Amino acid sequence: MAIPAQEKLKLKRTIKELKSHRAPHTEFVSVYIPAGYELPKIIQHLAEEQGTASNIKSAVTRKNVQAALEKMIQHLRNFKKTPENGLAVFTGNIAAGEGKNDMRVWSIIPPISLNTRIYRCDKTFVTEILEEIMMDHTAYGLVVLDKRDGTIALLKGKTIVPLQKTHSEVPGKFKAGGQSAQRFARQRENSKKEHFKKITEHMKEQFLHLGNNLKGIIIGGPGITVNDFMNKDYLTGDLKKKIIGTKDLSYTGEFGLQELVDRSQDLLAEEEIATEKKVMQQFFTVFRENPKKVTYGDAETLKALDMNAVDILLLSEAMDEDKMEQFEEKAQEGGSTVKIISTETREGVQLRDLGKVAAILRFEME
Repeated sequence: MAIPAQEKLKLKRTIKELKSHRAPHTEFVSVYIPAGYELPKIIQHLAEEQGTASNIKSAVTRKNVQAALEKMIQHLRNFKKTPENGLAVFTGNIAAGEGKNDMRVWSIIPPISLNTRIYRCDKTFVTEILEEIMMDHTAYGLVVLDKRDGTIALLKGKTIVPLQKTHSEVPGKFKAGGQSAQRFARQRENSKKEHFKKITEHMKEQFLHLGNNLKGIIIGGPGITVNDFMNKDYLTGDLKKKIIGTKDLSYTGEFGLQELVDRSQDLLAEEEIATEKKVMQQFFTVFRENPKKVTYGDAETLKALDMNAVDILLLSEAMDEDKMEQFEEKAQEGGSTVKIISTETREGVQLRDLGKVAAILRFEME
C-alpha cells in the first residue's frame, strides 16, 4: 500500500532525528514489536534484560541501559495492546557528555504492518526497518515463459521476488505410436492454450491487486512463444495496458528472470525517464501558454506554497537535502503533489538551471 504523504514526511523527520544521536557506549535501546504480538511478553522480556544489564561493568553504561529499559517499560504500559500495525520504540540518554542526563523515548506506529521482532542495545538506534518502510514500494511484474513452463515474479528496486511457477503437460515433439499426426498436433495445441490461460490467470492474481504500485509488466521467453502468447486473446485489457515490453530470452525459470532484468534495463530506464519528462513537459507547456500559472526559483515557489497555490511541486535531485525537506513539508501542508526530477534528461537539467525548484499552480499568480 502507498503511505500517505503526510505520514511519510513525519516518519522521515523522526528517522532523521533518531539517526542524529549516538551514544558513547552500547546503551541506546531499540525495540520492534510485530503486529499481533502480545505486549505483556515484550514487557516481560525487557524486565529480564534489566536484570541482565546489572552485569555491565561500566557504572555509567549500566545506569543508562537500565534507565532506558525502565523508561521503555513504563511507556509501553500506556498501551492497552499492540497497535494494529505493530510498534517501534526507542529509548536512550541523548545528553552529550558523561554524567549528564536527557533520557528520551520515541514510539512509532508504522503506516504498514510490521512483521519483525527486534530487541537491540547499541551505540545507535536501529532505523533500517523504518527506512525500508519509507522506500518506494512500487514494482514491475516479470513473466518468463516457454511452451512448458512459466515463472512470475516482481522486480522491487534491484531485487527479483519470485512469486509463482507453473508447468504444462504439453507433449514433447515426438508422438506416441499409433497417434495420427493431426490428433497429436491438436493435443499439443490444446495443452499449450491451457498453459497460456493458466499463466494469464496467475498474472491476474499476482499483479492486478497491486493497482498503481504496479509500474508495468515485462514478458520474456523464446521469441516465437512470446509472440504467440501476446498476439492471441489470452491477455485481458487490464493486463495488456500494463505491458511495457517483451524480450527474447535464452533461459526460463530463475535464470530467465535474471536474464529478463538484464536485458530490460533500457525499458526500465525509459519508463522512469518518460514519467519525469512527461511532468516537465507539462510544466514547460503551461509556462508557454500561461506563465502566471507556474513559478520557478526559491522565492517565488515558496510564496506560491504559502498561498496554497501549488498543484505540482518539481524538485531537482541536485537540491540540498535539508532544503528539499523544507519544500516537501510545505507542499504536504497544502496538499500539493511532489515530483523529484533527476538530471538525466534535458528537461531535468533545465529544472536544475532554473534554480532546482519549480511549480505548476492551481491558479494564476501576479
